[in-house]
Amino acid sequence: MRAAVFARRPARRSAIRGMKKISESAVRRLSLYLRFLQEAEAAGADTISSGELARRGGTTSAQVRKDLSLFGSFGKRGMGYSVPELLLEIRQILGLTRPWNVAVIGAGRLGSALSSFRDFEGRGFHISAVFDNDPAKIGQSWGGLTVQPDEALDATLRERRVEIAIVAVPAEAAQGVVDRVVAAGVKAVLNFAPVRLRVPRGVTLRSVDPTLELEGLSFALSNGKDG
Repeated sequence: MRAAVFARRPARRSAIRGMKKISESAVRRLSLYLRFLQEAEAAGADTISSGELARRGGTTSAQVRKDLSLFGSFGKRGMGYSVPELLLEIRQILGLTRPWNVAVIGAGRLGSALSSFRDFEGRGFHISAVFDNDPAKIGQSWGGLTVQPDEALDATLRERRVEIAIVAVPAEAAQGVVDRVVAAGVKAVLNFAPVRLRVPRGVTLRSVDPTLELEGLSFALSNGKDG
């Protein structure tokens, strides 16, 4: 007997288009559920319960069910979720059933680490170009890619149909770089520069500031917080 009952996919896709905005925290939890489901599949599990997903994610069964209910009807009470089916559904929700072209702007240590991160390719994020304005780095080989000069940025982004840009440049250069990648048609930006950036409507921006994260940890340690 199948351990999970799913709504028909065409109906769910139309429901997603018409639903209210989903919180970033809910999307982050979906990414965690995806990781746990992949681990369960690798271990040979056919089904998984909301309780197990909750335990691994540090949340509650009710939260797991609430997160999934935002996108449709998943599973059946007392029977759990079919691991392969829920994996496919979450991949579809997160847009991971197709590859995404990614460019890294900034060939410093952070850019180098990001470009060589193997998990990106496994999740469907294909790094197709790397750029820098340092003559010492231009022409270097990074995992089969050649670091291109800054002046090639605009044309290459268009030619390779880059959809996501990872910006790892100094703060003072970040806004100018983002303006250029957006003008070249890029619709999503992951920013590692410690500065607030502006993007036009229709472009998604996510910023990662390690300093802010460290300050959060410092606060937790100083105030006896356990997370």
